[in-house]
Amino acid sequence: MPYWNHLEKLVADSKISIDRPKGSQHPRNQDVIYPFDYGFLEETSANDGDGIDIWIGSKPQPKAEGIFTTIDLFKRDAEIKILYGCTENEITAALKTHNTSSQAAKLIRRD
Repeated sequence: MPYWNHLEKLVADSKISIDRPKGSQHPRNQDVIYPFDYGFLEETSANDGDGIDIWIGSKPQPKAEGIFTTIDLFKRDAEIKILYGCTENEITAALKTHNTSSQAAKLIRRD
């Protein structure tokens, strides 16, 4: 399980910045409302040049539950999104947020 251990360490060693709190609108697509907190890991790098994205769920003792891999036709990129402390309902809501006309997401669950 080195992958998940490395992911846990990356999250633990990073400051999480919530730039899209629960209930906020997507900056370019105002039809998208964030169902719970979404942000990024500071001082990390994703394919788009920004920090690695992370969903922050409501579990009291959070851990990396899985990731989404996404393909975005508008941005013409692919990324991962960490699911941290997310319940099943939160995972479903986040997946719906990423499956739009220009973006598709696939869930990879932690073993």
